[in-house]
Amino acid sequence: MEVVTMMYGYGAGMWWMLMMSVIWLVLIGVIVWAAVRLAQGWGGKDRGQEPPETPEDILARRFARGEIDETAYEAARERLAARRSR
Repeated sequence: MEVVTMMYGYGAGMWWMLMMSVIWLVLIGVIVWAAVRLAQGWGGKDRGQEPPETPEDILARRFARGEIDETAYEAARERLAARRSR
């Protein structure tokens, strides 16, 4: 008498189906993660940080700290304004 096995002799049929389910879930998870990252922008080190300081911001901070006096502050501001207008 011949014994007929299911799935043509593939003894790991149930385990293989379970493993394929896990692989598909992981693949779908990676796709969803990538889509979310693309929607938010890849970001990087600048993500969530304030924009870089302008020369005027740095000058104003130095004046506020007392590193430069008012005449130096006004002269530097005028030079920066003249440079920007060019």
